[in-house]
Amino acid sequence: MQTLYASTEGESDNVKVNEKFLLRSLDSMYDLFIAQLSLLIEVHKKSKDILDKTQNKLLPSKEDKNPNSKFVNNEVLTLLSSNEVLLELIENQKENLWYLDFEYVDVIFKSILKSDIYKDYMSTKTSTFKEDKAFIIDLFTEVVAPNDKLYDFFEDKRITWLDDLPVVNTAILKILKKVKVSSEGKFFTPKLYKDLEDRDFGVELLKKTMLNQTKFSEEIGSKTKNWDAERITQIDTVLMQMAICEFQKFPSIPVKVTINEYLEIAKEYSTPKSSNFINGILDKIVKGYTADGNLNKIGRGLM
Repeated sequence: MQTLYASTEGESDNVKVNEKFLLRSLDSMYDLFIAQLSLLIEVHKKSKDILDKTQNKLLPSKEDKNPNSKFVNNEVLTLLSSNEVLLELIENQKENLWYLDFEYVDVIFKSILKSDIYKDYMSTKTSTFKEDKAFIIDLFTEVVAPNDKLYDFFEDKRITWLDDLPVVNTAILKILKKVKVSSEGKFFTPKLYKDLEDRDFGVELLKKTMLNQTKFSEEIGSKTKNWDAERITQIDTVLMQMAICEFQKFPSIPVKVTINEYLEIAKEYSTPKSSNFINGILDKIVKGYTADGNLNKIGRGLM
């Protein structure tokens, strides 16, 4: 979607260019995913360093000798910080973001310390895994993900990261919600593609949508004659073009699966009313295909 949205050139001339851009941006999105997880690790590491320095003061106070180590001992952060697969991926990255731009670790750490979420969590000295998990989910959702300075940093770092951030943050939250005491190995590092077939599907969807954009736009226009064209966002148009492409060019994908997928994307990326609007237009298009006998879906129950 982002590649199509960003495309401003002719339809067939830039297909190869945009195919390369798509694959590069997917790899870049995974770099952002690893960067966000490694940021949590760096924050955890900083809290450990501060705790160690506090305990090793020349003249430590009673509180210094017996500090609240609940954040340092948080079981979810400990799982992240000790996951060898994740640590190896971070080590192998071309660029160690938080080594070069360590001040952003400080920014996030200070934001955490000031937050009510942190203060409430640290009001006791012990917790269960369930409480540790709920705290990290809330912390990421309310403090880390929406941080303006971090947002600006990612925007300056790579051109595609700003658009990737909502997808990446959602993926991280899904992982955090599924984490268990026993989570290890590749749990924190899911594959970018399920398999090569999954990757090839993305490339084919891009190609076929781009090569038929004019045709798909005309079809959308025929179903939105009563709408002011300026009121239809570019994102909504791109999403509907992609859905039409799946209707026409991918016979093994059920219509309902296609519609539901693009409605979810619209809820995430477009306006509050977009999903209802897109649903109505796609429903009209599908009914038209069905009436004309042009909906060719292969397999049982794929209407």
